[in-house]
Amino acid sequence: MSKSRGNVVNPDEIVRDYGADAFRMYEMFMGPLEMVKPFNLQGVEGVYRFLGRAWRLFCDEDGQLIVSDTEPSAQLIKTLHQTIKKVSDDTETLAFNTAIARMMEFTNFFLKEEVRPRAAMEQFVLLLSPYAPHIAEELWQLLGHKDSLAYEPWPTYDESLTVDASVEIPVQIKGKL
Repeated sequence: MSKSRGNVVNPDEIVRDYGADAFRMYEMFMGPLEMVKPFNLQGVEGVYRFLGRAWRLFCDEDGQLIVSDTEPSAQLIKTLHQTIKKVSDDTETLAFNTAIARMMEFTNFFLKEEVRPRAAMEQFVLLLSPYAPHIAEELWQLLGHKDSLAYEPWPTYDESLTVDASVEIPVQIKGKL
C-alpha cells in the first residue's frame, strides 16, 4: 500500500464493518509472515464468515446456547485432538495461516454434527483465543465461565488420537490405478 498510489486502506473502516477479530485473523491468514502479500477486502469477508460459522457452533439463530454436556464420540475426539496438535504446532512455528485453516476445517466438521459436546467446544474456544480474542472471550462467557479464558491452560492432545488407523495409498502399474 502506498499513499502516493492512492491504494491505502483505512483499518478503522474495516474494523467498523467487520470487527477487530476478523481483521486480525485476516492478516494472520494471508500467508507466512515473511512474505509480501496483497491486501484483498474479500479475504476479510471470508474470515468474517468463518467467525460467523464459529459462532453458530455455539448458538442458534435466537442466540440460545446449543452446546450439550454429552460425551463426544470417538470421531469427534479424534478430530479435536488432531486440531489441537495442528494449531499448537503451527502457532509455535508462527504458521498462523495453516492453524487458521485447520480451525476452519474443525468448524466445518462440527457444523455437520447434531451434538456439540461442551468439552470439545471449550477446547476449540481456547484454540481460537489467540487468533480472535474478542469473540473467544464472549463464547467463553456464554459457556458459563465467570473468569477470563486468559487464565486457562492451553489445550493438550493425546498423540495416539492424532494418528489415522489406516491410510489409502494409490498405486499405479503401467499407467493404470
